[in-house]
Amino acid sequence: MKKAVLNRSLIVPLFILQLVPLVVFTPESYAMTTQEWWLPLLLAVLSIFATFELLIRHNPESWPWYLLAFSQGFNIISRLMMLMPHTTAIVEQNQVFNTPYVIIAVICIAVSWFFLWYLEQPEIRMNVMNTAK
Repeated sequence: MKKAVLNRSLIVPLFILQLVPLVVFTPESYAMTTQEWWLPLLLAVLSIFATFELLIRHNPESWPWYLLAFSQGFNIISRLMMLMPHTTAIVEQNQVFNTPYVIIAVICIAVSWFFLWYLEQPEIRMNVMNTAK
């Protein structure tokens, strides 16, 4: 399993797919009346900037890797903090379990955890640096 995920041909698609857990929320989270919309946008911009530095500019420094890890880690933290307030929704003056939000949050936390693990693999870092040559 590990060798399949660390395949060199999967590096660029997985770098692109790492944006998915950062920006996927339920539609009501993107309403301008809430303050939830700006954090996914900021994390996605940081991730895009770091990916650009690594894959396009071939920056050999470690700060783009730290920026990617920060984006994924902060995504996990922010989703955990928002999970409890969003587990219930009020529908017709009754509290109901907010199943879509909880499922999306748990899946995105798991995918962000995967990307944290993936980006810390020495094989991935070496492959990204070797494509620069």
